[in-house]
Amino acid sequence: MKLRPKPRLPPSRSSRHQHALAATVCSSSSTPASSGPLPRGSSSSSLDVWDVALSLQQEFHAEDLRTAEHQRRVLRAFRMCRVGSHHVQSTSSGYGIGDVGRSVLDEVFREVWECEAAVVRANIVSGTHAIACGLYGVLRPGSVLLSCSGSPYDTLEEVVGGKGSCDAGTLVDWGVRYETVGLKEDGTLDWEAIEASLESKKPSVCFLQRSCGYKFRPTYSLGEIKDFVDLVRRKAPPGCLVLVDNCYGEFVEEREPVSPEIGADLMMGSLIKSPGGTIAPCGGYVAGRGDLVAKAVARLTVPGAGSDNGAHLGDTNRLLLQGLYMAPHAVGEGLKGSRLIAHVMDRLGYEVLPPRRAERRDFVTAVKLRSEEELLSFCKAVQEASPVNSFVNPVPGDTPGYADQVVFADGTFVAGSTGEMTCDGPLREPYAVFCQGGTHWTQWGIALENVLEKLNAGSSSSSSRP
Repeated sequence: MKLRPKPRLPPSRSSRHQHALAATVCSSSSTPASSGPLPRGSSSSSLDVWDVALSLQQEFHAEDLRTAEHQRRVLRAFRMCRVGSHHVQSTSSGYGIGDVGRSVLDEVFREVWECEAAVVRANIVSGTHAIACGLYGVLRPGSVLLSCSGSPYDTLEEVVGGKGSCDAGTLVDWGVRYETVGLKEDGTLDWEAIEASLESKKPSVCFLQRSCGYKFRPTYSLGEIKDFVDLVRRKAPPGCLVLVDNCYGEFVEEREPVSPEIGADLMMGSLIKSPGGTIAPCGGYVAGRGDLVAKAVARLTVPGAGSDNGAHLGDTNRLLLQGLYMAPHAVGEGLKGSRLIAHVMDRLGYEVLPPRRAERRDFVTAVKLRSEEELLSFCKAVQEASPVNSFVNPVPGDTPGYADQVVFADGTFVAGSTGEMTCDGPLREPYAVFCQGGTHWTQWGIALENVLEKLNAGSSSSSSRP
């Protein structure tokens, strides 16, 4: 039998870098390394990832302090809800009625996010599914849905009734009128156009996607979401609701969109992103106003069944509770990884969002690469530095819910988990790769070493062509 050669992982760094990092943690007087762009003509081989990390220790410490605040909030919720071993060990089958672990899970999420109700379920299969439950729950035939952050994420477009849909029971099929407000050229919200649409289109529901999706645009802050909610309350018809796609936004800023200070009516998201702490094996959530959460649950199950349905088999309740407890830490590490990616790629001359010195609003970092080849090389480098399927070469392919071919690097323990270290991007201009997650920032340090090696090899190969 012919043995397959072992994949080559990025080389380990010298002890000089290990000692330097340790010294920085112990001493705040270390001089940061230069963080400006490399001189013109420099290659990626002249940049050391760990020297860049050395210059970011003060920013990393700030992220740790932010993590501590979120961790304190989560711990307070666990204590207020008196989570006990009987909740952690609770399991259910069949209808799932009477599952005390599942019930306390809802209570803890509600307390953490300071809202009237939350439903957290393993049988919500994705963030798109959670958002769909919210939209189908509150919209009715003849309602007007106004997307105020441009066209929604690729997979949600088919739910609404956009490209790729064909009499599949979309919102448009059910008689909902769908309208959008485009973004400005820089990807920011077009406030004047939103105000005009609120008055002319008279929406029943206003929808906002917080994170960038596959658009090379900034993620919206809670301050912007609050301004959006206030504008809807002033200019939209009475009773108009605000729903927020909150994927990737959890545990980044001090509050969440449905907290009283911000005022959104519903938010929805996935547990295999931020709030599952890289431990949740599946699931999603809907949180906000109690009556609206109940309507979303009626779409998740059936009208009349209420939230006391849906079995959490085996270890599900423990994994979801433990994932929530670990979520602030996982998000904090993702934010540090985000900063490292931005600083490294910016110094190589690539455009990054958010910019390297900008405040983080989620842990997604978009890097605008120069070609399809660079996009594929970047994803291959990250896949090789992953713990699972490091030997697999990610190739673009057709994926349900996406109009364009997409390439994914996701060597994760939970399939599709973007709370773990992953990157992906559609094969279309501007050939941006979207990086997210990581259980510790050093995962991205190791992956970036491999990225730089492959980009440098590709550059050398291109320059040697006649």
